[in-house]
Formats: sequence, structure tokens, C-alpha cells
Amino acid sequence: MHRLFRRRPGAGEVFMLAGFAVAAAVTVVLVLPSAPVSAQWTSSPAGPLGPADRDLLAKVRQAGLWEIPTGQQALQRAASPKVKDVAMHLIEDHTKLDVTTRQVAARLGVPLPSLPTADQQRWMAQLSGKTGAAYDQDFADLLRAAHGKVFSVVASVRAGTRNAEIRAFAQRAVVVVMKHMTLLEATGLVDFDALPEPPTPSPLPTAALAADFRRNP
Repeated sequence: MHRLFRRRPGAGEVFMLAGFAVAAAVTVVLVLPSAPVSAQWTSSPAGPLGPADRDLLAKVRQAGLWEIPTGQQALQRAASPKVKDVAMHLIEDHTKLDVTTRQVAARLGVPLPSLPTADQQRWMAQLSGKTGAAYDQDFADLLRAAHGKVFSVVASVRAGTRNAEIRAFAQRAVVVVMKHMTLLEATGLVDFDALPEPPTPSPLPTAALAADFRRNP
């Protein structure tokens, strides 16, 4: 009778098998999402909540943290009746919006800041050193530029959020921001040349590509 022998793998085969195992492990690591990225998304009854959603709540909260006291200050220091009128709208609108911000954040479990940003604190300090017409000019320029920055954040989140609560919140916030931008511009004091330029648009199709599209729509 012939005995059956199991051939023991040689050193070369063992090395190859080990190489395959390492390659498979690397492939799994590359394909699967990393823990920190997935951990940035959480679930809620209103839908997935992502980093941009939480950032929106924080930025709107911080806008109120400096615009409300600045509006109160403007009622005392501004010379222009138009500036004082804008200040009253800032106080009233941001006070209401801040209540909504904190309510939405509480429902979604999002922590909120309690202080303005470093830039906002610097703007407040700059305004604190001015009165009269000089105050009016800085008020209009600083507040208009700040609203332009937060507007882009609100609009971007409103366009792409997957969370129904954030979508409704962004809708309300964008109306407030647009209202304030319009009021500030109506003072006639905004220096538009000092505002940051819009981002560079994507290149337009060349004439050849446009002609080809017309032939093959």
C-alpha cells in the first residue's frame, strides 16, 4: 500500500503566503473608511448630521455673540440714524435667531461656543475706540464684511445638508443674513472695494467644445 504524505510548504511558499496576507490587510485598511472620518457623522431623527452642519450652528451662534452687543453699542455711539436703525434690527433679529440656534443645537446634541471668535473680538475692540462718523464707517464696513462671510457658509450648508432640522434652520438664517446685508448697504457707507473678491469661477468651455456640444447635445 502506498502511504499518503502531506507535503510541507517550503520557505518560499511560506514567504509568499505571508506576503499575500500583508497585502490583503493593507487593502482592507485602504478600502474601509477611517474611524475619525466616520465618527464625524452622527444620526438623528432629522437625518444624518455632519461636520458642516455643526459648524453652521457654531458660526451663527458666534455671529450673535458679537453683533448683539455691537448693535447695543451702536445705539449709543453712532451718529447716523440709518446706522442706529440697522443696529436695532441686528439686536432684535439675532436675539431671536440665537434662541432658535440654541434650541436646534440642544435637540441635535451640538455644543455651542460661548465667546466670539478672535477676529470678532478684535472688531469689537476696534469699534470701541470710535464714535460718531468714524464709528458709523467702521460699523458698516465690518458688519457687511462679516455678513458676507457667514452668508457663504449658510448658503453652502443649505444647499447640501442631509439633515431636515439644519435645512430649516439654514433657511431661516440665510433670510436674516440677507436682510442685514441689504440694510447695511442701504446706509450708503459700505466700502465695496474693501470686500473680499468672490472666488474665481471655473473656466468656461472653449469655442470648440461649445460648437461640439451644439452638434451633439
